[in-house]
Amino acid sequence: MAQTAPPAARRGQAAEARQGEQRKPAAAMRRRVPTAPPVWRELLLVVLFYTGYTLTRIVLVQDGTEPAFAHADQILGVERALGMDVELYLNETLLAIPWLARTANVFYATMHFIVTLAVVIWLYRYRPQHYRWLRTSIMVATGVALIGFWLYPLAPPRFLHSEGFVDPVTALHSLGLYASDASGTLTNQYAAMPSMHAGWALWCGVILVKLATQKWAKALGALYPATTVVVILSTANHYVLDAVAGIALVSGALWVSWVLYTRCPKPLLLARARASHHLSQRTGRGPSGSTAGSAATRCAGRT
Repeated sequence: MAQTAPPAARRGQAAEARQGEQRKPAAAMRRRVPTAPPVWRELLLVVLFYTGYTLTRIVLVQDGTEPAFAHADQILGVERALGMDVELYLNETLLAIPWLARTANVFYATMHFIVTLAVVIWLYRYRPQHYRWLRTSIMVATGVALIGFWLYPLAPPRFLHSEGFVDPVTALHSLGLYASDASGTLTNQYAAMPSMHAGWALWCGVILVKLATQKWAKALGALYPATTVVVILSTANHYVLDAVAGIALVSGALWVSWVLYTRCPKPLLLARARASHHLSQRTGRGPSGSTAGSAATRCAGRT
C-alpha cells in the first residue's frame, strides 16, 4: 500500500514551493543583463535628437540682443559679489600665449563633439549594460538645457569688449567654432546658460572614471572636464556660473536616470505589476505572481 506524507509535511512542502516560486522572478531579474538597443535605432535617435537640438537652438534666438546683454551684466555682478569672476584674468593670460590660445580655440570647436561621440561609441560597444541609462541622462540634460537657452539668453564674455574681454578666434584669426560668418549665423551664440560644453565633458569624464579599466583612461576622464572648463572660460565663451549650471544639470540627470534604470523605484514597479495583472486577467494569461515578476524584469531592462 502506498504511503502518504503526514499533513504537516505536505504543508511544509507547499510552503517551500511557494517560496521557490517567489524567488524565481528575483533570480530572473538578477540574471537579466541589460543590453544596448539595435545600432540602427540608436543612430537614428542620435541624428534626430541632435538635429532637433541644433534647430531649436537657432529658433530660440530672440529678436534683439538687449535681454542677452542685460543678463550678462547680471551674471558678472553676481560673480563679482561672490569673488569668482576669473574669466577676464584667464582670457588675458591665454592671449599672452598665442600658440596656446590657438590650441584652445581648436579644442573648443572640436573636442565637444569628438570626445562625446567617441565615448558614446565606446559605451555602446564595450559597456552595453550601462548604455541605456547613460544615454538617457545626457539626452534629458540637453533637452532641459534648451529651456535655459529660451528663458535666459546670455551674451558670452567675448561680446563684452567694454569689460576688456577679447575673442581669441578673431584676435588671432584662428580656427574656431564661430570663425566664419556662416558658422556664427547658423547657431545661437546667446545659448550660453547652462554650458553644455561643461555638462557634456562631465558626462564623458564620469563614464571614463567609473567604467574604464585602464588607469590612463581614468586619468583622462578626470582631466577632460577640468580642461574643458578652463578652455571655455579663458576663450571668453562662458562664465563660471554657466559651467556651474551645466555641471549641476548633468549631475542631476545622471542621478535621476541611474535611479530610474538601475533601482527601479517600488511605485513604478507596482504600477507596472498592476497593469500587467489587469492585462493578464483580460487576456486569460498567467497568474499574478508571474505577472509581477515579468513586470519587474521588464522594469530592469526597459529602454
